[in-house]
Formats: sequence, structure tokens, C-alpha cells
Amino acid sequence: MADEMDEWLASLLRLSDEDDKMTDKQIKIIQAAVEIFAEKGYAATSTSEIAQKAGVAEGTIFRHYRTKKDLLISIVTPVMAKLVAPFVLRDFNKVLDSHYEHFEDFLRAVMRNRLDFVVKNAPIIKIMLHEIPFHPELQRQFREKVFPQVADRVVRIVQRFQDRNELVEMPPFALLRMAVSVMAGYILTRSLILPDDDWDDEAEIERAVAFIMHGLTPANH
Repeated sequence: MADEMDEWLASLLRLSDEDDKMTDKQIKIIQAAVEIFAEKGYAATSTSEIAQKAGVAEGTIFRHYRTKKDLLISIVTPVMAKLVAPFVLRDFNKVLDSHYEHFEDFLRAVMRNRLDFVVKNAPIIKIMLHEIPFHPELQRQFREKVFPQVADRVVRIVQRFQDRNELVEMPPFALLRMAVSVMAGYILTRSLILPDDDWDDEAEIERAVAFIMHGLTPANH
């Protein structure tokens, strides 16, 4: 967890504008908050716990962040707006811009790419999964910053394989939702729920792809 946290924190600090650098105390507060939010969840975390872990007075937190919710938003929003969205799109370009002979090849590339992303950014992704359902601000960030940049391009890929009669006829977004639920099920279990189990990623990816394709391949294909 410590190595993952350090990598994530370094990513966040690199996002800071030259005129808006975090102070040393802010860095300690953010790091402490990420660790405790990821472990206990936002609602169960007190600002006094964050202050104690950060080695600062509780009043110091409120000099930088008016409320605990402001602190949460300050952690997640930069990642949503500056890290996750551009990173997803930039890293996804290698997947989306490649040529795939079959849809199952595309699925394998997506699973490997997203598994690597989630493993490297596990602490902040865990917070996002905990808190997005309960915070409209975070839901809005996801809708506006992440989803549109990926969805349209992936839908076009689905339609291309549907035109070649490699996939069943159904609304592309419905097809994607079903495929993503299978892929995300493995990725989240592997990286967040049972990260210490002995996983064979390539074997699991092949099982997931075979399962998805069994349901999406036309009967006459």
C-alpha cells in the first residue's frame, strides 16, 4: 500500500500548477486522508484522525480545507479532472488506435491495459468507488470528464465488428455494459478485493474473454 500511495501522491503533485504548489503540510494532510479514506471510508473518518496521522493540528486542516468534504473533493477532483480522464484517454489511445482482427483481441488489450491502471492507482480508485455513489459532485466529474472521452470511441469499435457480423445485434452501449461488467469484476477483485491471492492474470483474462464472446457471438457465425 505504501508504494502505491507514494506513486499516486507523486502523480497528484505533478499535476499541481506552478502557481498552485501544495505546502508540506497540505501534502501530509492529503497523504493521511488518502490512507484513512481508503481504509475506513469517508463517513467513518474524522478530521482529528487525519490530523493525527498527518502530524498537524486539526485547525491546520481547516485553514486549507473548509470542511472534510472539501478535503475529499480536493483529493478526488484533480485525479478525475487531470489524471484519470487524460490518462484513460492517452493510455487508451494505444488500445483504441490499434488494429484488431477480432473483437476478442480488442477485449484482451482492454483488460490488460485497465488491469495495469487499476493496480498502479489502487488507493485513489478505492476512494472513488466508495464515494462516487454518495457525492453528486464526483458523479458529475465522472460524467463530464471521464465517460464521454472513452464511450463514443469504444461504441464505434463495437459497431465496426457488428457490421462484420462478429457481434450480436443489440444497442452497442448495452453490449459494452455487459462486457465491461465481466472485465471489471475480475479487475476489481484482483486489484482491490483480493490483491494478495495468487492470480494468473493471463489465464483469467482468457476465461473472461471466452465468457464474453460466448454471449456476444451471433448464432450463425
